[in-house]
Parts: sequence; structure tokens; C-alpha cells
Amino acid sequence: MLFDFIASKVSKDLAIDLGTANTLVFAKGAGIVLDEPSVVAIRKRDRKTSEIWVGDDAKKMVGRVPGSIEVYRPLREGVIANFETASLMLRYFIQKVHRRKSFVRPRVIISVPSGVTPVERRAVRDATLNAGARDVYIVEEAMAAAMGAGLPVTEPMSNMIVDIGGGTTEVAIISLTGVVYSSSTKIAGDKLDNDILNFVRKNYSLLIGASTAEQIKILVGRAYLDDEEEEIDIKGRDLMDGIPKTITINSNEVTGSIMDSVNTIVNNVKYALEQCPPELAADIIDTGIVLTGGGALLKNLDVRIRREIGVPVVVPDDPLTTVARGAGMMLDDIDLLREITSS
Repeated sequence: MLFDFIASKVSKDLAIDLGTANTLVFAKGAGIVLDEPSVVAIRKRDRKTSEIWVGDDAKKMVGRVPGSIEVYRPLREGVIANFETASLMLRYFIQKVHRRKSFVRPRVIISVPSGVTPVERRAVRDATLNAGARDVYIVEEAMAAAMGAGLPVTEPMSNMIVDIGGGTTEVAIISLTGVVYSSSTKIAGDKLDNDILNFVRKNYSLLIGASTAEQIKILVGRAYLDDEEEEIDIKGRDLMDGIPKTITINSNEVTGSIMDSVNTIVNNVKYALEQCPPELAADIIDTGIVLTGGGALLKNLDVRIRREIGVPVVVPDDPLTTVARGAGMMLDDIDLLREITSS
């Protein structure tokens, strides 16, 4: 008991956006203090772990490691796929925020997709406790994103949030600190990257990595075909002769390769509005739809949704951090946090 009391006094309360691609940590009174890839690399000798790299250091090693090192992505499609490496990663991040102090026991708020099962939710809680947290509060990503975007979630009016992360896309309608409607699909940033990777392999017989596909998406990807065509040079390994090769592709090719996935995201937004009660739908016409997450930065996505649905679409400043900032806001309002986690 005394140990826990002392540890709690030297620990900063944290809010963690545990993402498939990146993990962000918000510290009470300090804001976002960490933003690193959700990647762990482990070197094992004689079946024992000898070295561990986490975050940025591990991300640099993807696709470049010898056989003695294994690289893991602890999360897949928004949920924990590897409990051991998830715990290692969380412990590393928590201690890094506390400047490598091992004597820390913070209270932690952690976000999860709306579609997680009770077993998956328990896995997140257990991994966070195993990483050194003294208390863990689980909140839905959509609710945290809404708060981080500055939406009035406690008011008797509807707010619609579309959070497009790496592993999942969350669509939610929120009113009076409760989720009126929510859906979670595994069509998100990673799926778009995979679409591009497969397109390049099929049409150009060129093998590229996921990081390269992501950069292509960021630089020339679009939510619909347009006349503003751009080109990009990409490097990879020729599947025919096995040697390195550079090719040039244009933005319309890239856009065409991701169109099916983008259509699915837009259709999920349409379906959510169809399921919305009339009074709340009327609110959304006035308040609009808020796009958050890395996918919100896909060029022309906000324009396409606005054109197809006829509702205003807003992308807040720094949409990549909205979930972490929203969860961090709950650290200052425990009553609201308890209301949200119990609803």
C-alpha cells in the first residue's frame, strides 16, 4: 500500500491513443509528450530476449533486420494481436514519459475501437496494468476524438465523428455523453496502403514495402479522380529479374487503386446517417461531420463526402492527435470520465 501511494505521487496521469500504426501519449499538465510507431523489435539468443527496440528505433528496422531479430506490430486492426509485445511497448512508453523511472504507477486512460469484444477490451486493460498502470479507464476512440475535436459531447444535440486510423475507421453519432450509433470497419489507412502495394505489384511487377506505399498515399493519393494529375517515382524490387528498379506512377493510378476502400468508408458514413433518428439527423445538417485520424488527411476526402451527402464536413487542426487530446481532457474531469466509461 505504501509503495503504491508513493509511486502514485511521482507518476503523471496519462491518456494513451493505442493505435495500430502509432501510439500517442498525453500527460496531464504537459499535453502530448510522445508520438511513436507501434512497433517492437526483439533480438533473441538461446531463446532469451537480449535486446529490445521500441517505437521510432524499431520502425527504422522494418524490412532491414537479420534473422536474429524479429519485428512485431503488437496491434492489428485496432486490437492487441500480441499481448507480450504490447505490454513491452506500453511499459517502454510509460517509462520514457517518466524519464526512464521504473518507480511509476500512473493512472491511464486508453482508447479502443467501438467494435472491440469484451475479451479484446480486457486484453487492453490487462496489458496496460501489466505495463505498470495503477488504474485503467477504457474509452471509445470516437468519444475521445469528438472531445479532442472540440465537439459539445455533453449537450443534447448530435455530433457525428468519423475517425480514420491505421487499422479501423470509426463512425459514431454522439449526444449527451453517449454514443447513439457507432460502427467500426477494418477498412482504414493500412488497407489503403495494402491496396497501393498490390496495385504496384500486379501492374508493374514491382515489390515495394508498406512504408513506401504509405508515402505514395500521402503524396499523391486522392479520394476521387480529378484533372490535377501528379507523378511520383518509386523504388522497389523487380519481380521478374529480382533487381532494384525505379518506376513512375501518377496520382490517378494511385487513386483508382484505393477507390473501392474509399467507397466503403463513404458508404459507412451514409449508412450511419440513414440509421440516425430524425431529430439528430437535423442537428448534423447544422453541425456537420468531423473527420479525424490520419485518414482525414487523404486529399479531397472531405470534399467528396460533402458532395455526396450534402452535409458540411470539417477537418480539425492536427487530426492525427484528436483522440489523444480528447482522452487527455478526461484526465481533468473524472466525473465526466466515469459517466463516459459507464455509458
